[in-house]
Amino acid sequence: MGSRLRSAVIARSGVALGAAGLVVFGLTVPAATAADNVLRADQAVTRACYSSLLPRNARGADQREITSTVDGLIQARLAPQSGAEGDWDLAVFDKATGGVVAGSSAFRSRELAESFVKKGQQLVVQACRYAGSARTVTLGVDFLALTKQGTPTGTAAPAAERAEMVRVETPERKDKQHLLGLGLDVTEKADATGVDVVLANDADRKTLRDSGLKFNTVDPDLSRTSRDNAAKDVAYAQKTPASALPSGRTTYRHLYEYEYELKELARKNPNLVRAFTAAEPTIEGRDVVGIEIATDVNNLADGKAIDFVMGVHHAREWPAGEHAIEWAYELVNGYRADPSIRSLVGKTRNIIVPIVNPDGFSISREAEPKGDFSRFDYEMKRKTCEPADSPPQFRTGVCMANPGGAQRGTDPNRNYAGFWGGNGAGLNWNSETFRGSQPFSEPETRNIRDIVSKRQVTNLITLHTFSGLVLRPPGVADVRPPLDEPTFKALGDKLASRNGYTSEPSWGLYDTTGTTEDWSYWATGGYGFTFEIGTVAFHPPYQDGVVAEYTGVAPALGAGKGGNRQAFLDMLANTADPAAHSTLIGSAPRGYQLKLHKTFQTPTSPVLQPDGTTKPPIYVTDTLDSTFAPTGGRFAWSVNPSTRPYVAGRYGRDPQGPHQAGVDLVNPPGVPAENTSYPSNPVAESMPFTVKGLPEVDNGRVDVSVQWASSNDDWDLFIFNSAGQLVGQSASGGTNSERATLFDPPPGNYTAVMVDFDQADPAHPDDWAGRVDFASPLPTTYGPKEAYTLTCSDRIGRTVGMTDVFVDRGQTIDVGEVCSTRGNKQPHRLVN
Repeated sequence: MGSRLRSAVIARSGVALGAAGLVVFGLTVPAATAADNVLRADQAVTRACYSSLLPRNARGADQREITSTVDGLIQARLAPQSGAEGDWDLAVFDKATGGVVAGSSAFRSRELAESFVKKGQQLVVQACRYAGSARTVTLGVDFLALTKQGTPTGTAAPAAERAEMVRVETPERKDKQHLLGLGLDVTEKADATGVDVVLANDADRKTLRDSGLKFNTVDPDLSRTSRDNAAKDVAYAQKTPASALPSGRTTYRHLYEYEYELKELARKNPNLVRAFTAAEPTIEGRDVVGIEIATDVNNLADGKAIDFVMGVHHAREWPAGEHAIEWAYELVNGYRADPSIRSLVGKTRNIIVPIVNPDGFSISREAEPKGDFSRFDYEMKRKTCEPADSPPQFRTGVCMANPGGAQRGTDPNRNYAGFWGGNGAGLNWNSETFRGSQPFSEPETRNIRDIVSKRQVTNLITLHTFSGLVLRPPGVADVRPPLDEPTFKALGDKLASRNGYTSEPSWGLYDTTGTTEDWSYWATGGYGFTFEIGTVAFHPPYQDGVVAEYTGVAPALGAGKGGNRQAFLDMLANTADPAAHSTLIGSAPRGYQLKLHKTFQTPTSPVLQPDGTTKPPIYVTDTLDSTFAPTGGRFAWSVNPSTRPYVAGRYGRDPQGPHQAGVDLVNPPGVPAENTSYPSNPVAESMPFTVKGLPEVDNGRVDVSVQWASSNDDWDLFIFNSAGQLVGQSASGGTNSERATLFDPPPGNYTAVMVDFDQADPAHPDDWAGRVDFASPLPTTYGPKEAYTLTCSDRIGRTVGMTDVFVDRGQTIDVGEVCSTRGNKQPHRLVN
């Protein structure tokens, strides 16, 4: 977004429950219930704490009554006491209506329930002991004053402005880079010729107009669309007792519902589902939670291949979390009722983290449906809650009420180490794609790194919205495809055949750096994809964006093809296929432990700076450590290839002949009339050219380029094949040149079309000159082989065996008796 920032002072009303009663900035008010902030329950009761306001003295719960001192936010927190963790949940209710105001249901007793309240509103804070031995927890409550518009108290509310969605024409990579540098809110809905962009206000509209990029309006009033979608969700839920989803859900979940449902899946299926808390809490102190699904689920070191599905890196992309949790229900339900799913679950392990960014998601989900994309439109918050990278005047206040508004924070899907620092990420703190201060600066990305680095994650899907895409590495075209490209592409195409999306490399959308799979794949070799769910909005009506897209019914692109449900199943089948990863076999005693280890450094991109300069790459150290617990005798361990794709090489093809000689485009006499509505107005100049083929020439790339004298004039270039299909274009504006590039073009007759879009001085037209140049394909390159270090430890932790292991994708290597000295000296045998 543009520069819409102004300083603000947040009026904070600190609240603590102490022995003297309710204290608000030193003013003592009689407490309505017990006089301390320690809540007690003598027994655990399995219930959803947020589902209802319980009677006083209900088993397994404790309550405090308070009155809101502000129009603004309530923050209620639980913390464990003196080493006894347990699992307590928290909810805040309106006393008069009994309606839930806020909730938190994470897997421990570290809870944050946050939402909006009115001054004088009577509230009941309810804590529920769900499980564990901890009989007590500590409660803290804060109130934070806000204006009705969502700005902190003391800040003038900005005048309401109209937000719209436009499609910006970006026929060349340079156009996309130009667009990404404008600081606008660029969506993931894009293709080779354009990108959908949110314009939040008149300042954004001026920025885009001044850029010279061409655009047209897709949705003239996003605020109205957001309100309409919210109304559609209410109507759908009222008329639909249960949807076709595995859970039967009919509405978008709140964070506390995700948390509760995940741990209920684990409680009800103790041998199949394990709930876990990620290594680090968020900036706001929330736990990031997930589940693991497998037979004998608590044996984490059983050696099965792992499929990892995650959602909601970006807070406003609610369907991403819904699809992830429905996949969990799919596996649990299918294990009981579907033999094919039962078989796949038996062969794999499944890790599911529906909400990677719980701070941002909770804020987005609890905010009013404004949809105007203004600075304080928290519903459309995208990023994390990291304040440290903001200017000092914007670092104060909590994430849901701060002078930087929804703009503060880091884009977690630009914060991974893969090519971090290059094109396709924001350099300034208020950019919607801000990359963060350094790779893995955010606890949210470090949590995913921790899981992937400690487990053999052979398959990974990260879910986003919206553009109907199945994206694979690389995120930057100049990186070149990996050696896995043929099989990687085939798998992406198969997944896309189910959900109806377009399968392409991530750079086909636009250049992105610091993304999840561009780190996980290049560092570990595990296949990784991004799904961009749907085509219409960040969180469209639930019936469309979740039910239809998951199950594969109209209006989803995957209607009749299986939808994302079948795409997930195909990915799981690939996880179970030994040909898609690597396998170690051998012999080891029961009770011993095998460990695979690798440490390496990988450079980021040269690091772009806000002033346009570039600093040297940063070298990021990664350590991959995974373990296997033998059951005695022969074993099989599913792993990723030992050579990481970053050093393995790049895919290409050897030239089968010379490339074609370049030719000049023949400019017809005269200059055509100005035409701002091509192709509906066909007035233009057409120049044929021929792309030859084997055995005469082998063209890996064709560049059609044109130039003219002044950037005040504007010509547009379009390329058509012999069937009249548009195969390339360049129409950037504000330059004195255009260039369209075709990769591996089929031989045949082509036509270059030049459109006179604008002449500064029609009486003295600025004519063009052009050329077609050809280049050979780049051959495949191969890098060095890398090894894992495989060690064996006995029952008391002594290392009794060590060897290097080289294994490629699809290979099975027999490492022999790795836990004996004799086995360490025997050569490994390739089984297949």
